[in-house]
Amino acid sequence: MLEELRITGLGVIDDSTLPLAGGMNVITGETGAGKTMVVTGLGLLFGGRADAGRVRADPGRAVVEGRLRLSEPLATTVHTRVSDAGAEPDDDGSLLLSRTVTAEGRSRAHVGGRAMPVATLSEIGEQVVAVHGQSDQLRLLRPAEQRAALDRFAGADHEKLLGEMRETYTRWRAVADDLADRRRNARERNQEADLLRLGLDEITRVDPQPGEDDDLKAEAQRLEHAEGLRVAAIAAYQAVAGDGADEAPNATGLLGAAKRSLEGQSGVDAKLGDLAARLDEAATLIGDVTAELSSYLDSLDADPDRLTTIYERRAELRALTRKYADDVDGVIAWADRARGRLGELDTSDDVLDELDRERQRLEEEVAALAARVTAARKEAAGRFSEQVSVELAGLAMPHSRVEVAVLPAAATSAEGADDVELRLHAHPGAPSLPLQKGASGGELSRVMLAIEVVFAGAGGPPTLVFDEVDAGVGGRAAVEIGRRLARLARTHQVLVVTHLPQVAAFADRHLVVAKDTGGAVTTSGVRVVEDTERARELARMLAGLPDSDLGIAHAEELLAVAARERRS
Repeated sequence: MLEELRITGLGVIDDSTLPLAGGMNVITGETGAGKTMVVTGLGLLFGGRADAGRVRADPGRAVVEGRLRLSEPLATTVHTRVSDAGAEPDDDGSLLLSRTVTAEGRSRAHVGGRAMPVATLSEIGEQVVAVHGQSDQLRLLRPAEQRAALDRFAGADHEKLLGEMRETYTRWRAVADDLADRRRNARERNQEADLLRLGLDEITRVDPQPGEDDDLKAEAQRLEHAEGLRVAAIAAYQAVAGDGADEAPNATGLLGAAKRSLEGQSGVDAKLGDLAARLDEAATLIGDVTAELSSYLDSLDADPDRLTTIYERRAELRALTRKYADDVDGVIAWADRARGRLGELDTSDDVLDELDRERQRLEEEVAALAARVTAARKEAAGRFSEQVSVELAGLAMPHSRVEVAVLPAAATSAEGADDVELRLHAHPGAPSLPLQKGASGGELSRVMLAIEVVFAGAGGPPTLVFDEVDAGVGGRAAVEIGRRLARLARTHQVLVVTHLPQVAAFADRHLVVAKDTGGAVTTSGVRVVEDTERARELARMLAGLPDSDLGIAHAEELLAVAARERRS
C-alpha cells in the first residue's frame, strides 16, 4: 500500500503530506481547494505525463514523494525490478519513490534514492495502483477498452490464449506480406539478387580469410626490411653471446664472471649469495633470448618471390575492400549478409509455393485460435454480466442489467475476430443500449464502480484510486457507493476523492484539503480530521453549515450508520 504521499509546489498545494492508511481513505474539501492536485500528484509519482503549467512559480519545481510498502508476492516482483535497475528498498522493506518537474518542463524520477527513467515509475505504477476517474468512464465507452476489460476479467488462461493468438497472427501477417511482396516486386528482387550474386562470386574467387589483410601487411613489412632486421638481430646476438671468433666481452660471459665473483664471498656475507642467485636467473633469461635470436635469424629470409606474391594478394583484397567494406573482416560479413538476403529475394516457383503453403497453414491456425478466443470471451461475458448486474442491484439500480455482447468483427486482428460491446438494460421494458447511449452520468458512475468491484475480486493492483466517480449520484445510491467502496477496502487500499458525505462517512481515514487565502498567494494544505472535526466536515458537505448543531447531529448519525455497515 501507499503509506505516505508528500506534494510540494504543485498547483495550489505548497507543501502537504498525506498520511494514508490501509482500508478506505477519503479526500474531501471545497470546490477549487486542490483535491484534484492530489490525484495529479499520484499520477506524476507513478510515471504520468508532466504538465509544467501546474508547477508553482515559487519555488519553480513540483516534487511528489511516496513511500510504498508491499506484501508478497508483489513485493518480490517489484523489489527485483528495482534491484535490477540499481536501487534498493529501505531496511524496513519500504520503497521510496520521487518525481520532480520543473517550471521549464524538465522531469526527473528517483526510486530508492537512485535516479531512474520515468518509465520505471510507470512499470511500478502498473503493478501497484489503478486510478479511476471520469476520464476512465469515458475511456470505457470505447469498444477496444470494453474488449480489453472483458479479456482482463476472463483471467490468466485467457490472457495466455490471447498471447498465443497475437504471436501466431504476427507470424501469419509476416509470411503473407513476404509472399505478396515477392510476387509484386519480382523484377526488382531479381535485379537485386543478380547484383548480390556478382559480388558473392567475386568474393568467393578471392576467398579472403579473417584477419588476412593484417597478417599479410606484417609479413610484407618484415620481408621489405629483412636486411635491417638481420643486422639488428646479429648485433644483439653477438652482444649477449659473442661471435666465437675473439675474446670480446659478451653479456653471457660477464654475467658468469659476476656470479662467480659473488659466490666466492657468499660465505662471508649471505646477501652476496642472494645477489649471485639473481644473477643466475638473469643468465637463464639471457640464454632464452639468445636461443630465440638464433631461431629468428634462421627464419629470416629475404624472398623476392614471396614478397611479390604478397603484393598481388593484397591488391586482390584491396579490390574487395574498395567495393564492399573497410577491411577483410567486413567483406566476409557482407558476404554472409548477402547470402541471407538472397534467400529473402528468392522468387522461384518452389519458394513461392512453400511460402503459400506456410501462409495457408498459419491462416488456419489463426482461425482456430480466434474461434477459441471467441468461445472464451462468450463464456466470460456471461459471468461478467451476471456479477456486474448483481453489484448494480446493490447500487440502487435493482432493475438494471449489464449485458456484454461479443460480436463478429469486420476483420480478424491480433486481438481475435470479435468486437465487444457493453450494453445497459436500464429497466424492464427498456431496450438494451450501448453504455454511451443508455447510461446517464450517475448510472455510468455506478456501472464503472460495479465493474471495478468485480475486477477487484479477481485480483489486480493493491491500491485503487477513485476520483469523483460518484459525480451525478446522490441519496440512497450515494450510500450504496460508500458501502461498495468500503467493501473493496477490506482487500485493497482505496483512495477516494468525493463530494458526497454519504461516501466520506465510510472512510477509515478522512483527509480534508483546505484553501488558505490569507497571504498574497492562495495555497492549500491537507490535514487528517477525526471525531468532532470530521463531523463538522460532513456537516459542511451535507448543508454547507459546518457549525450547525442540526447538521453536526445529522453527520454523526451518518457516521454511526456507516460504522455499523463496516462492521457487518
